[in-house]
Amino acid sequence: MIELIIPAVISCLLAFFVVYFTIPPLIKILAKKNYAVKDMNKKENVMIVRPGGPSIILGIVVSEIVLYGFFQLNEILAIIITTTAAFVIGYVDDRKVMGGWFKPVTLAIAALPIIFLGAYDSDLAFPLFGDVQIPLLYLGLIVFMIPITGNTINSIDVLNGVASGFMVIASFSLSICLFILQNYEIAIVSLPLGFVSLAFYKYHKIPSKIFPGDSGALTFGSMYGVIAIVGGVEIIAAIALLPAVINSFLFLSSVKRVVEHRQIKGKPVEHTDDFKLKATNDKTAPVTLVRLILAGGPLTEKQVGYSIFKLAIFSGALAIISTIMMVVSI
Repeated sequence: MIELIIPAVISCLLAFFVVYFTIPPLIKILAKKNYAVKDMNKKENVMIVRPGGPSIILGIVVSEIVLYGFFQLNEILAIIITTTAAFVIGYVDDRKVMGGWFKPVTLAIAALPIIFLGAYDSDLAFPLFGDVQIPLLYLGLIVFMIPITGNTINSIDVLNGVASGFMVIASFSLSICLFILQNYEIAIVSLPLGFVSLAFYKYHKIPSKIFPGDSGALTFGSMYGVIAIVGGVEIIAAIALLPAVINSFLFLSSVKRVVEHRQIKGKPVEHTDDFKLKATNDKTAPVTLVRLILAGGPLTEKQVGYSIFKLAIFSGALAIISTIMMVVSI
């Protein structure tokens, strides 16, 4: 156990500080190129640069390469390759708006290195019920899971700080679960995601100085999905991600097709005169988690964000409890 502490500390420090120190120059570069969008939830005409994906992927790749030097695991290679592919897919979408099919299809292809490297266990572990052996079906699960986790985080990236803050909570919860299961190496490999998210949150929180963009959100979500697969904690990971999963389900069930958020005409949220957020009365607008939170009345952007974080903490705690129950039942 002692020999794992050094790589864990080095990788976590690199993950945090690479992002922390590269974001300011990235903001300047993006501002100079006028890569900025209007912050729709601010009364003033506030322009925020995007995407923050380049710094996010840099922090992840640097820290994971260091860990590969220590552990030589195919699981780490799978994380690096699939997560980098997800970043590229998101960056393409940042630069040019693609159709609704683009991200799910390309992210499914990005999941293939996990299969080719054999970085998975086809037994699906359920809390209390034990393992289910589904060798052929599991290959399909891998191909579907990366698009799901990638787009799930992308879909919740609607307010200042929410995507990165949510990933801090979900990813550290997942790391704790892996430690409880004594899957120490994968637990350490998962830690950089939390520290990268934490460093990015410093610049993404209200008021945002930079948005992650599709490249950043897909990087967050896809790495989370790969960790769930290589760590054999797919069900536990889904529990920790539950608020974002519910958000995606609500959106898809109300829209009834795979479509880009930017292509939806009806907006789920409106603004009051003092620019608080309120749920829309537009029946054509999609149902989302934010819209449900606002059903009780108008809230500030910060209040809605904190409500989502509370749900994330609850789901993270539920994932940890489920993991403890899994260990006890063995």
